[in-house]
Amino acid sequence: MKKAVMIVAQENFRDEEFLQPKRILQEAGIDVKVASWAKKEALGMLGARVIPDLTVQEIDVQDFDVVVFVGGGGAIAYWDNIAAHKIACDTYSAGKIVTAICSAPVILARAGLLRGRKATVFSSAGVELSAAGAIYTAKAVEKDGNIITASGPQAATDFGNQIVKALSETQTYGTK
Repeated sequence: MKKAVMIVAQENFRDEEFLQPKRILQEAGIDVKVASWAKKEALGMLGARVIPDLTVQEIDVQDFDVVVFVGGGGAIAYWDNIAAHKIACDTYSAGKIVTAICSAPVILARAGLLRGRKATVFSSAGVELSAAGAIYTAKAVEKDGNIITASGPQAATDFGNQIVKALSETQTYGTK
């Protein structure tokens, strides 16, 4: 069974960007765990509530096939977070799938993973991707190798479907 970890902010994650991909992943038979700063209830911008299974510090990327950074206003707390950058880089280096939606692709950009790669992000953060050397496409969903980025809540369903598709592919990606 494939395994995913979805990383949400403790407060103000974007509900649709968490709930829709989570449902899609689970319907595809993927075991989904949720991580945040603490194992106390995390709150979405629109009222969603989730109790994380583990903390960000407890994530071992070897236990997962994909890491999903969920966006929303709270995701900004992860933009320059060393632990989040390490998770993203270690997942990528292991040839696994790294994903982010809405404002969360800035985490990948600031971790150095998007340099020279096509990526998308919530429109107001496009300059952040470009500043980090990404090729900002402004598409709803962008896949470049084993990195998938999406622009926001309206792309949440397509984002979830793209993750499932990537997990079903047998290709193993090399490191950059």
